[in-house]
Amino acid sequence: MKIGVPKEIKNNESRVGITPAGVFELTKRNHTVFVQTQAGFGSGFFDEDYLEVGAIILLTIEDVYASSDMIVKVKEPIESEYGLIKPDQVVFTYFHFASSEVLTKAMIDSKAICIAYETVEDADGSLPLLIPMSEVAGRMSIQQGAKYLEKPIKGRGVLLGGVPGVPPGKVLVLGAGIVGIQAAKMAAGLGAHVTIMDINMKQLRYVNDVMPNHVVTEFSSEYNIRKRIKETDLIIGGVLIKGAKAPKLITKDMLKDMHPGAVIVDVAVDQGGCFETTKATTHENPTYIINDVVHYCVANMPGAVPHTSTVALTNVTLPYVIKLANEGWETACRNSLPLSKGLNVVKGKIVYKEIAEAFNLELSV
Repeated sequence: MKIGVPKEIKNNESRVGITPAGVFELTKRNHTVFVQTQAGFGSGFFDEDYLEVGAIILLTIEDVYASSDMIVKVKEPIESEYGLIKPDQVVFTYFHFASSEVLTKAMIDSKAICIAYETVEDADGSLPLLIPMSEVAGRMSIQQGAKYLEKPIKGRGVLLGGVPGVPPGKVLVLGAGIVGIQAAKMAAGLGAHVTIMDINMKQLRYVNDVMPNHVVTEFSSEYNIRKRIKETDLIIGGVLIKGAKAPKLITKDMLKDMHPGAVIVDVAVDQGGCFETTKATTHENPTYIINDVVHYCVANMPGAVPHTSTVALTNVTLPYVIKLANEGWETACRNSLPLSKGLNVVKGKIVYKEIAEAFNLELSV
């Protein structure tokens, strides 16, 4: 198969779809891999690294799309890429369709086969291609939140870990999944007082067992959230509903009850965000302020640490890329239930229920 790896062109996105190690595994299986020049530069991988393992370097993104049967990316195609995608071309990347009707309709019109990393699902319900980026984003959420609590960048002026004689900052984590657990782990490591909320009691019991004593669990409800936000310095939104829009757990009217200069970090922004006031931002302009509350809503947080993120991502995507390349998408998806659940849009038809429901579009079964 001919596989294309274009350079990511979303704002401040420095990750790349495949590492040189991944390309090596494909070329030794006699697949052809086209890599756009400098596609890996931001992640610390150079054209020479790809050439050494058998890749063919192409100069333009247009050349990569035109030459390839399958495109392997990190982020969803943006508007300038829509016209480059060919009918029957496989596009394997993070799509997060439920947060963008424009993207959804563009991919329907393209007649391509769109396989989304974030909906590939194992038998136990886990999302293997989302986990590593959720781990990165969860840990980063505390780093960024701690930074934006600093007064020079409009935060409250609180050091999360406190110092002797001064209590630590208070962190509220919404969601006890991968993002939430990693965020709680980082916040606890800094010495903050952490409350983690979820509606899944089994998950809360797990958190209670593995976290230190200054991480407390609480059942998530509107009442409990409204109570907690009055005393919280940093809120992390890490709620995920597979393939669907995230629920709005903090509404605009709740912001008035928060400390001026408090920070909220919405890690669910790719799925529409779990705060009513969320709007996607970039690493170039990462924050905005509403009702004196600092919002950090960068839609590609792991892109700020591209080397770590790219290696972590290729570790989990490569087996699926190889399967798609070896067998073709139809046979691969027929033989792999996890991969079949990654199918979102196929030749102009929506095949994933939550996306159809998000925009009241027809579902093809």
